[in-house]
Formats: sequence, C-alpha cells, structure tokens
Amino acid sequence: MTESYPPPPWRLSGTLHAALWWVGEHRLPRWPLPAGVRALRLGRRCGVVTFWVDYRPGGTLVYRELLVALAVRRGLSVGACAVEAWVDDPRSLAGGRALWGIPKRPAAFAFDEPAPALLSTALLTDRTPAHPRKSPEPPAVTALHHPLLRLPGRLPLRARLFQPALDRRQPCEVPLRLSGAVWLTRTRLRTTPDAPLGYLVGLRPLAACSLRDFDFTIAPAEPPRTA
Repeated sequence: MTESYPPPPWRLSGTLHAALWWVGEHRLPRWPLPAGVRALRLGRRCGVVTFWVDYRPGGTLVYRELLVALAVRRGLSVGACAVEAWVDDPRSLAGGRALWGIPKRPAAFAFDEPAPALLSTALLTDRTPAHPRKSPEPPAVTALHHPLLRLPGRLPLRARLFQPALDRRQPCEVPLRLSGAVWLTRTRLRTTPDAPLGYLVGLRPLAACSLRDFDFTIAPAEPPRTA
C-alpha cells in the first residue's frame, strides 16, 4: 500500500453515533482475533458496537467511517477489537491498516440532517467519490439516529483496542482517549443479509448514544501487556 498517512497519534474531532448490540454468536462472522484474545460473551451472545463517525476539520484527518468493534478480553483485561471498518479517505485506510491493524475498506457515505433533531447516515459500499458508478444505487446500509436526552457535561472515556500486530504473531494494544457532549439516542438500522452488518438484520440495539464536538486521540500501538 503506497498511500501516505500521518504518523500517530491521530487527534480527531467531529460527531459519532454509537450503538451496542447483543448478538447471538451463531449470527456473527468468524472474525480473526489476535492470539490470546477472546470474545466477551454473555451466555451465547456477544457484544458488538457500531460507530458511525463524521471526522471534521480541525483534526489530523477529515473523513467518514463506519466501524464495528467486538467486545473482547485478554486475560483479565477487557477492551474491544475493531473487526470491520469502512472509510472514504485513502490515508485513513492505509494508516488504519498499517499503524493499528484495523481492516479498513473503501466506501462512500451520505450523512443527512432532514430535521434539527434527526440525523440519518448511509454507507454505499465499494464506491468512492473518485470512482462513482455510472448510475446511483440504493445505499447498502442506512441508519437513523434520533436524539432523546442530552447528558450534562462532557464524557471523558479511556479505552483500549486489541489488534493484530504487524507480524501477526501477537496482538498490539491501542490506547484511546475520547471526550464529548453526550446524547442518549434511538438508532434504527436498515440492511440486508448480504450487505454489511447483515448479521444485525431484525435486531434492535440495547443502547445507543451520540457524541458531538468530540475530541478523540488514537495513540501509537504498544506491545501487549502481560495477560
């Protein structure tokens, strides 16, 4: 991959919409996880978080993203593994793969604001602004995020990704820091079994929220701590 990308840390800003899903493990793809990392299960269900993100000017890069994270554990440590991601910027795609082992793929997005209190997002897979198809097609995946209640203050959050190391022999750990104004939301997803997120067809998220005007730092990858 020859596309250049900024060195870490990446400091990003914008708006994100997150939803937590408890999904039967029989529905999920067999995502490859780093050595020693296991899905965090509740019975036969796994925790999956979807992130629709609009990274805006003022940060390291400006792009849009749909990222899927699986709740995981490594020994006694709990975190997440980014198992699927789509972005509309080649630098983010190259950097995400090379720096942190995030399996990003190219896509095109549409973010609408049909009303002040309502935001819809759409992913159009295998399309980029530089190479649009001759005739438009319906979005492969759409989501509607309806704000319900704003929480006071700004939520500070620290988290950690467990991702494959570049040599694929052991995981690397990626520290994350995030803060922003939080809204509790209601998210509705539309997809089909053969489209991205098809394993969520017919399901509703357990919880959803939006962070506006967030500050997000993705630190350099670190060697794995002792489990």
